[in-house]
Amino acid sequence: MPTHQLLIADARLRGREGRWQVGMDDGRITAVTQDRLSATREIDAAGGLVTESFANGHMHLDKVHTLDRIGDAALTAYTSGDMGSALTSIELASAVKAGYDRSWIEPNARRAVLQAVRYGVRHVLAFADVDTKARLEGVIPLLALREELRGVVDLQVVAFPQDGLLCDPGAEELVREAVDLGADVVGGIPWIEHTDAEAREHVRRMCVLAAAHGRRVAMLVDDAGDPHLRTTEMLAAAMIEHGLVGRGVANHARAIGLYPRPSLERLAGIARRAGLGFVSDPHTGPLHLPVRELTAMGLPVALGQDDIEDAYYPFGRHNMVEVAFLAAHALEAVDTAGIDLVYDAVTTTAARVLGVEGHRLEEGGNADLVVHHHPTLRAVLTHHDAPAYVVASGRLVASSTTTTDFYLEGDQR
Repeated sequence: MPTHQLLIADARLRGREGRWQVGMDDGRITAVTQDRLSATREIDAAGGLVTESFANGHMHLDKVHTLDRIGDAALTAYTSGDMGSALTSIELASAVKAGYDRSWIEPNARRAVLQAVRYGVRHVLAFADVDTKARLEGVIPLLALREELRGVVDLQVVAFPQDGLLCDPGAEELVREAVDLGADVVGGIPWIEHTDAEAREHVRRMCVLAAAHGRRVAMLVDDAGDPHLRTTEMLAAAMIEHGLVGRGVANHARAIGLYPRPSLERLAGIARRAGLGFVSDPHTGPLHLPVRELTAMGLPVALGQDDIEDAYYPFGRHNMVEVAFLAAHALEAVDTAGIDLVYDAVTTTAARVLGVEGHRLEEGGNADLVVHHHPTLRAVLTHHDAPAYVVASGRLVASSTTTTDFYLEGDQR
């Protein structure tokens, strides 16, 4: 009988009957079997569900826990019924950057990343504002956290020109500097530029920069209640033109939810050609892209936490099961197929969107797993507890319990 470095015993797995053993060695899954295995260290799943760990497809990590610094004026504007004031909300939210300083950004971000460890989040697309107000104060501490926690939580740091390029002269040079410092992804937000021509130029410049440095791209596109916005299409076209096929993410894209069907089908066609992945955050605004429709069209759609206690969203724990739970309601995805969809959108599909390979619970897959307290996916979403155990790179990195003591009348001890 082979001896593994780490073993998860007595596990339930999605789509498989019975109880299973999962053996791991050197950061990889080396056995998935119902036969009894031995290991140097063993985790008893006790019949709990074991799945791939989580991936967060969209997180403004430099802004977490800043709501009390700025108040809720931007929050009110961003969450208005038709999202007609989304651009105004960005302008209001930028006030927090008047006092941007890595001395307080770093502990806030660290707090959110440690919560990621607790909740089994293995990969994060982590945006940091890089513009003439924020300068490099947000990106530098995120790069340091990336190195410190590599292999436990992998941060893909995005150099994000939040206030635009052409409407914020000087931002482009700062994005280039952030890439030189080691930012993993070139960001963008073309829809806030003043004309369609300038939006297209914004996309072009960022894609050229990404291609020249071997980086991926991730852009916030069409994040307002305006069906005439077309920056998602611009991104897909630029990815094809500049050799970035399969290396881009469209975040939010809320206006797509207002497209007539012919426009949606045209967009899906060019997005498939570009290998463009999507990330939706339906809990952080009243509009969202049509997740189920795009999925049916063969496009990968992930979910993101987006924000934690900042100018755009007042809640958040970096718990992707909680995000999936909220999305199940927003997307009317509460049947079995819908629950599978939203859970995939924070695990396997999310990893695919972020370009993470091997994120599958199978032999040869990455040993990045969570052991839940509950035996079924529906129960996991119902309770959205922290996992009982979190395994990253083949080693145990966190464990949590959930207990309640009752003191009922007649049962006093």
